[in-house]
Amino acid sequence: MESKLSLSEFRARLTNNTEIGSLNAQLNLFRIFPRFGGIKPFYGLFDDKSFRLTLNSPTSPTYFVLRGKYKNVDNVVKISYIIEPNSKFQLLWVRFFPVVCLIAINVFFLFFGRGLRKASTIVSLFLLILIFYSRWKEERKWKKLEQKFIRIFEIRVGY
Repeated sequence: MESKLSLSEFRARLTNNTEIGSLNAQLNLFRIFPRFGGIKPFYGLFDDKSFRLTLNSPTSPTYFVLRGKYKNVDNVVKISYIIEPNSKFQLLWVRFFPVVCLIAINVFFLFFGRGLRKASTIVSLFLLILIFYSRWKEERKWKKLEQKFIRIFEIRVGY
């Protein structure tokens, strides 16, 4: 993909829109309570050839990392990137924990709560809604990360 920006503008936008920090760092006070002033849209690390960014959100964890490389070819900034899970365990937890809970609760009601048929139906419906919501939210965060990256760095898509 190509950016409409020059290499120096691209690097300047990386600097101005990225809060520097390791993506492997756990939550700390600076991530929970950001410094005063405007919050930068991305959090991560970058150098003269590559970047590794995620959305800068102190309240909601981000499960995806935008990892890529950039270079100047004939005065055009060429960018190649992929979006990947930040942590395989975290992604598996979000995807499969509600399913495991649904199965466990239904097994519990099957063997121990024979008279609680209405309660099992309500709990199962709630867990099904939770399953679909977690998948929808995961996809939304994926798209939000990519759209924000494309918008800020003026990347041409679909050419």
